[in-house]
Amino acid sequence: MNAGMSRGGMPPSGRQFTIRHEGQAAVLTEVGAALRRYRVDGQDLLDGYAQDEMCTGARGQSLIPWPNRIRHGRYTWEGRSEQLDLSEPEKGGAIHGLTRWANWDVEYSSESSIGFVHTLHACQGWPWVLECRLEYWLEETGLSVRTTAVNRSDSPCPYGTGAHPYLTVGTPHIDPALAKVPGSVYLPVDEEGIPTGRRPVEGTAYDLRRMEALGDRQIDVTYTELERDDDGRARVHLAHPDGLPAVALWSDEAYPYFEIFTGDTLPQEGRRRTGLGVEPMTCAPDAFNSGEGLVTLAPRESHTGTWGIEPARERSA
Repeated sequence: MNAGMSRGGMPPSGRQFTIRHEGQAAVLTEVGAALRRYRVDGQDLLDGYAQDEMCTGARGQSLIPWPNRIRHGRYTWEGRSEQLDLSEPEKGGAIHGLTRWANWDVEYSSESSIGFVHTLHACQGWPWVLECRLEYWLEETGLSVRTTAVNRSDSPCPYGTGAHPYLTVGTPHIDPALAKVPGSVYLPVDEEGIPTGRRPVEGTAYDLRRMEALGDRQIDVTYTELERDDDGRARVHLAHPDGLPAVALWSDEAYPYFEIFTGDTLPQEGRRRTGLGVEPMTCAPDAFNSGEGLVTLAPRESHTGTWGIEPARERSA
């Protein structure tokens, strides 16, 4: 593991940390303990951002203590109304939690692994203390990410988490790439990005249960009722039209939802549809209000979930 600094000063995302293993390299950042880059055998598998750039579109960030959106930033918990700061003012809501712009501390590191810690203290709309941990490690099969949160308050708190990487297989845009999403149900949303119900993907443009080209599909919805492989993991696949490079993002059973985002609404026109957002989530959007998938953490109770990225690699003869 090494830490990188720019010659002209501090990078926008803080100190940079690189872990390596057998042709793989992942770059993590002090800000948000985020995954900025992941390369395998010289091929980028993340549509990330440069060291001298600020993170945009939540690229590679982890989302704590909720993923996705909370309508109007308001919710009620145990009879008390809470109002979060509106971090997505254009939709009038609060998005992607409270820790992605915070500085995280390195707890441990090695050549192929690193662990970060951060304490989320009480703030506007969040009257609890949460001890947060993010761990990254590389092994032969790829990159794994473990997220752990412990409630350090004296009362129960609502909790959810997710992550926001954008996958790429080297195509300038994602249209020709082949994709497979293992969800049989999607959550349609209103103009504020809040789910309005549940619908089967059968017969819709959201049906990606078989590997096929993304084409001009515009997707920004949550999938659930995920089909899992024999190891209990659900996988979203993305592949170059020629077969390789290819990559899969997997999640364990702590994540019953995937948000899939084709990037059409990103404010930076040059970054639209350049990567496929694949977001494992422990709960649905607006879960602080709907309760769908929401975890209640009792005092001193912890929650852990693990996801990862598996590259498909050329095999030597």
